[in-house]
Amino acid sequence: MSTTGSQRPVQVSAARRRTVIDALRRGAVPDSGLDLLATGLDRFEAAVDAELDAVASGGSVFKAVRGEYGSGKTFFARWLGERAKRRNFAAAEIQVSENETPLHRLETVYRRLTERLTTSSFPPSALRPAVDAWFYALEEDVLAAGAAEDELPGEVEKLLVARLAEVSRHAPSFATALRGYRAALAGDDEATAAAVLAWLGGQPHVAASVRRTAGVRGDLDHFGALGFLQGLLTVLRDSGHTGLFVVLDEVETLQRVRSDARDKALNALRQLIDEVHSGRFPGLYLVITGTPAFYDGQQGVQRLAPLAQRLATDFTTDPRFDNPRAVQIRLPGFNRESLVGLGLTIRDLYADAAEAPERVRKAVDDGYVADLAAAVGGALGGKAGVAPRLFLKKLVGDVLDRVDQFEDFDPRRHYRLTVADGELTDVERNLAATVSGGAASADDIDLEL
Repeated sequence: MSTTGSQRPVQVSAARRRTVIDALRRGAVPDSGLDLLATGLDRFEAAVDAELDAVASGGSVFKAVRGEYGSGKTFFARWLGERAKRRNFAAAEIQVSENETPLHRLETVYRRLTERLTTSSFPPSALRPAVDAWFYALEEDVLAAGAAEDELPGEVEKLLVARLAEVSRHAPSFATALRGYRAALAGDDEATAAAVLAWLGGQPHVAASVRRTAGVRGDLDHFGALGFLQGLLTVLRDSGHTGLFVVLDEVETLQRVRSDARDKALNALRQLIDEVHSGRFPGLYLVITGTPAFYDGQQGVQRLAPLAQRLATDFTTDPRFDNPRAVQIRLPGFNRESLVGLGLTIRDLYADAAEAPERVRKAVDDGYVADLAAAVGGALGGKAGVAPRLFLKKLVGDVLDRVDQFEDFDPRRHYRLTVADGELTDVERNLAATVSGGAASADDIDLEL
């Protein structure tokens, strides 16, 4: 989430407002409309916009984001992704996890990337629209060069080979699979085309008969994944996209895996950084997010000296003077003032669409928002930095919705904040248990407002 101040939204469409409010009601980070909440992120805007422009011009960027739980890492990453998509980037957000997406298996990371690939026009997975647009662009280029209609298949094949020449040095099967996909479409064999595209997206267990038809073998492996990423960037660029924005979220989960898997994952991360900086992936903006413990602790980045050197950033000065251009940036997190400011922003965003906006603002006035923020923070051990998700969920779902629907509902008289164990994350639950005297459950922690 944002970290400072209140900002009144202007000219907000009903759809964007609904997307934001619905997500907050569920206790989730909205997938879009984040600029409505992004007060306090202006300090990063100039630097990240310059980096996005550099990537759009053929460069590549790696960025590490650090912050404690509740500081807004996922929010920041999605906010940055929205800025990228406004520049016609494709984007993908990947949750790193030991079982679902282990970082030491780059073929799995690539598969998740293609599954969650999105553009401003297509939701996940946007892989097929991107590939189809690429072939269309090849045909248009061939025709523009003066080729006749009967020459089109052969000339497109030549252009395909030329465009993927660099990719084919590392992953020749990428171009082979694309040819197989196009041949299947030309033969009206939709099932084979879909299966070949699945293989191109890194999906395992594609039928051997399909792979033989397409002229490829086996499944994608760890080393081939980097070549396929290079190929995907070429397809996206030639189909009209300015780049690819990728987030590897919650990389701190690496600290909880077996030591051998952790070491492989850290080395894979080091390899990714080196490949980005070498220029192998023009058009890629790669972001990772993690906690300070991951970056500074011996079970994280510091475990691999070459990786620690690449991510080393000076955070000994006042946070006001942090360098947003550095390879690693930190999010300051929330304090009581910034949490209240965010609440006021949400209150106003909600009121602007309510049937009786003035009643909403009067019943949920600035003082009440401040009291609710203090109460939620108190339920979580006084940790304002951990409170944003739960605070906004309570504000929208428990208070604003009721004020909007019931004319006589007064939150000060008719609402008592309760924090139930089932609605807390593990971190929130631990803090709530502490403040409730070490109880195993935080059910029915009541705070008067």
